[in-house]
Amino acid sequence: MFRNLGIAIFLFYVLSVTALLGVLYYFVTFVQLQNLLPLFAILLLLTLFGGFVIAKLSIDPLAEYIKNLQNLSTETLHELNLPISTIKTNIGMLKNNLASEKEQKRVQRIESACEMLKERYNELDYMIKLQSANITHESIALDALVQNRVAFLKQIYPHITFSLELTPLQIQSDKVGLSKVIDNLLDNAVKYSLNIHKIDITLRDRSLAIKDYGCGMDEVELLKIFDRYYQSNHNMRGFGIGLSMVKRFCDANNITLGFKSKPHEGTTVTLTFKEK
Repeated sequence: MFRNLGIAIFLFYVLSVTALLGVLYYFVTFVQLQNLLPLFAILLLLTLFGGFVIAKLSIDPLAEYIKNLQNLSTETLHELNLPISTIKTNIGMLKNNLASEKEQKRVQRIESACEMLKERYNELDYMIKLQSANITHESIALDALVQNRVAFLKQIYPHITFSLELTPLQIQSDKVGLSKVIDNLLDNAVKYSLNIHKIDITLRDRSLAIKDYGCGMDEVELLKIFDRYYQSNHNMRGFGIGLSMVKRFCDANNITLGFKSKPHEGTTVTLTFKEK
């Protein structure tokens, strides 16, 4: 679709410019007007009209495509809500009727998986609201939010020790977006920790620091970390888009993002929240 659209716009542009040059050549060569101001005014109007048509040809199909995509996402999100709620409700009923510890653990794993699915649901809902500029800022207890995200990730990474030193801090921000940022940074810290299963998380003086003791990065790698799809270790899972998303959020919300890293010594990521 986009290839045909590009060809159509290119052809229209070439024909429009050719026609305007032809009109100008005709009047200058054959009509020999003394005052070219009216001619230039006409050509300017024709140019503006051509620009409007080109813009409309460019934007309308894209707008329609994006609108259909947003409608599909919204409808899919709506349809996902019912099965997730049904699973959660029935898990609660099952837990009350199970006596075996082994069966209880199995149900807990299903419950954890359902919570993770719910998180993905919330992320999709957030992305749809972000596209429609329907994001609200609210008062957030950052220390409580960090504790909540760590508790969630402990279900996924039970072998990791999260060491928390948190000073209470109240901020105004987009809670869902900030949760995604913290999740991304913690997930990266776990991913690159290798055999040292410890993550230090410190919150003081309006700065949140997340430190791992893993493979670390050199100065060349640090320059590339925000490039979309870049991964310093290609053997790691993922697509290398997390940090580019983190940086966009920080830039949009007046948060300073800092990195300190050395090979084989680990990495510290710092989020500094400026006072508004």
